[in-house]
Amino acid sequence: MIMKYAILFVILLLAELLYFKIADKYNIINKPELRSSHTHITISGGGIIFLLGTWLWALLFGVALHYLWFLIGLTMVSLISFIDDIHAVSTRVRLVVQFAAMLLMFHQWGIINGSDWPFVIVAWICCTGIINAYNFMDGINGITGLYSLGVIVPLLLANQHNPFVEDSLLWTTIIALLIFCFFNCRPRAKCFAGDVGSVGMAFIVMFALGLFILKTHDLSYIIFLVVYGVDSILTIVHRLLLHENIFQPHRKHVYQLMTNELRVPQLVVSAGYALLQLLISLGMLYLPISHSLYAVVVIAILSIFYVWFKKKYYHLHAEYLQRMTNNPTN
Repeated sequence: MIMKYAILFVILLLAELLYFKIADKYNIINKPELRSSHTHITISGGGIIFLLGTWLWALLFGVALHYLWFLIGLTMVSLISFIDDIHAVSTRVRLVVQFAAMLLMFHQWGIINGSDWPFVIVAWICCTGIINAYNFMDGINGITGLYSLGVIVPLLLANQHNPFVEDSLLWTTIIALLIFCFFNCRPRAKCFAGDVGSVGMAFIVMFALGLFILKTHDLSYIIFLVVYGVDSILTIVHRLLLHENIFQPHRKHVYQLMTNELRVPQLVVSAGYALLQLLISLGMLYLPISHSLYAVVVIAILSIFYVWFKKKYYHLHAEYLQRMTNNPTN
């Protein structure tokens, strides 16, 4: 078993280094824009390692046929996202592919049947929303890699007591994340995850978390994504109140205000998000309290903090937008 993980690590590390050469040759890069939180041209798509790692896991551990629908769904959302990293793909096309991939994941979960269609439709919409929110949150160095570790590690711990998925999938995901973080968790990142990385990781996380929720019949475990969830949902509400197009790029998330307006180092913010999510998830697993009550309290506290933070600091972002409007070349 250890030898298989060692092989995984070596192959994925070499694959990531090879990808850097390919991306450099074919100009697969991320150029900073007005709404960006970075200032340097950086290789994009480094998160393709998550797709490669999952397929390598399936082949090395001999589970490819057992998890075939999940693997096909992951490949679909990852590839359309990778194409989008290289050349813009319309939102309609991406959503169609994501919806189709979700159906394959639901089939893998075993929830596609005649009597559960209302539940499937709701899950279909919610899961697709979560995947895109995960993608929107990928705006600073380290946040996708570190936050995902903050989600996967509690899932791995939960799996020890109430198995719902192969440990090897979670360990493989952790290995891929650690390799990616080595290149991304730097003041000047060697690579970004790209949509292929953030969407692919979101799909893996949703697959494992969905299995956990189905096994425990406890929807409260969605709190394993609560830090991203509160920031994403309340930012959407905020932008709707401002009459903005929520599909357009922006810098209004709390983590973006922290890094851009308050000048908090990106890795500090990313680590803070990851640590907060990790502690919340561990509390859910180990505190002797009603799960539903715990979830409500945590969501309430995070929401209150979000509103307070925006009231106190959003004016700095509004002033920045005003300066850009008055002097767009600045």
